[in-house]
Amino acid sequence: MCQQDVEKVLQQNGKRITKQRKILLDVILNGKWECCKEIYYEAVKRDPSIGMATVYRMMATLEEIGVLERRSVFRMKDDVQHC
Repeated sequence: MCQQDVEKVLQQNGKRITKQRKILLDVILNGKWECCKEIYYEAVKRDPSIGMATVYRMMATLEEIGVLERRSVFRMKDDVQHC
């Protein structure tokens, strides 16, 4: 899904397309992120007024409208020996 498609779905669900949301969408769609903090660190470089809470709200909104799904990932450490 491209940024314009996501923006269209946001609008169809009554969400405004703000400058901060555009920045967050660009960051989210153009990177591989493992947590909201990583998204925040990249977004705040582009707009220092973006707060961590804004990132969490955006992620919740994207999940709510069905364009993002939450997953938990667990991996074994490289130094753990297997039997």
